[in-house]
Amino acid sequence: MKERGKFRYALLLAGSLVTAAPGFAAESADTRISRLERELADLKTAVNSKNAAIQAPSTTEPLSPPLVSTASGTKVQFYGFTRFDISYDSGKINPGNIALWAWPEALNNNDAEWNLTAGATRLGLNLSGPDTEKIKLTGNIEFDFLGGGTENNMNPRMRHAYLKAFWPTADFSILAGQTWDVHSSLIPIVDDPAIMWASGNIGTRHPQVRVTKGFAVGKKGHLEVATAAARTIGSTNNWASTWNTDPGKDAALPTIQGRIAYSAPLLVSNQPATLAISGHYGQEEWDTDTIGTHKTLDSWSYNLELTMPICPKMTIAGEYFTGSNLDDYWGGVAQGVNNSLIADLREIRSTGGWAALRFNANPSTSLSFGAGIDNPHDDDLALNARSQNQTIFASVVNKITPGLILGFQLSEWKTDYKGAGESNALRAQSSLTYKF
Repeated sequence: MKERGKFRYALLLAGSLVTAAPGFAAESADTRISRLERELADLKTAVNSKNAAIQAPSTTEPLSPPLVSTASGTKVQFYGFTRFDISYDSGKINPGNIALWAWPEALNNNDAEWNLTAGATRLGLNLSGPDTEKIKLTGNIEFDFLGGGTENNMNPRMRHAYLKAFWPTADFSILAGQTWDVHSSLIPIVDDPAIMWASGNIGTRHPQVRVTKGFAVGKKGHLEVATAAARTIGSTNNWASTWNTDPGKDAALPTIQGRIAYSAPLLVSNQPATLAISGHYGQEEWDTDTIGTHKTLDSWSYNLELTMPICPKMTIAGEYFTGSNLDDYWGGVAQGVNNSLIADLREIRSTGGWAALRFNANPSTSLSFGAGIDNPHDDDLALNARSQNQTIFASVVNKITPGLILGFQLSEWKTDYKGAGESNALRAQSSLTYKF
């Protein structure tokens, strides 16, 4: 019986005992016991009937995706959504279908644009089993259609493809494959699929091998420690690309990611708050000629994360980061290395973060407000490079039905360019999603 059911049952039982108290003195012990047993049976029947009515799925609620079992015993659950996005920008925002930064003023000229796309449509498979007495197996394969191509013939893009082995009694797991980075793991509360990359949010998805260990802390607290060895992907503007070299792969060293997170209910009893610190370290080997001369550049970050329910309907969340050579994680306004002079390669340092507040007005409607900023060090940048990017937004998401979701977001974008001034643009965006 669930805790809520136990509580209702206890109240009913207590009420029956109170109302029956005046007649106790006139009954024998056997009679009293027999009567109480009958009343107890009646109460159990009533409570179970009420629980069944509460737990029965509504005819308007979508059923859980069906499970299909493979020959190996693995259960496969198909899920996804089709999504249509439409946006209007008062000036040019890169790349358009999603929002990353405003174009330089010389290319912007208050030239408004419309964008319409179904590229954020997503398909996925959840995998589970077969389990043993000690190990639970799960996995995930997921892709969308933001992988390039033409506007009416977009390419699939792999988002996730991983397996996970979990030992419940030890609260320990091993994950292998591609999924979200360990560090800077929060997802901003926005409607835009770009999730504030290049404007305060860092971290994306990489192939990795990860181990995670959990620890109970007190009655309700939980401590989680995770570390991973992940693929290092070098800057796309590598000077040595003529020789088809990837400076991340060329470093012959995986990127090490780590995170320590503590969760416990603080202000809201049944909604835990989470505070985490995380970071990463990797290297890139940049060739400076064709005979093997190279320079090793570091990529690193320190991050703070906070998710705090402040009342049952309201949550604040945010991240802070500082680091260097972060273009592979959408930091530094997607700039990692200043390679304007091959003899003077420089890592681009950057600091930033984001904060947002979400208010659940009712079970169908939520409102969010927030802002983000990414501020590279000017001394590390070449002329005309993006020297700062910031955004402020407000969004509302409404579940017209459990499977049909309407989103709307207003945002302002300000992007500074070293030696070239500031560029501004306003964006109005709406999304319509059909979940299945």
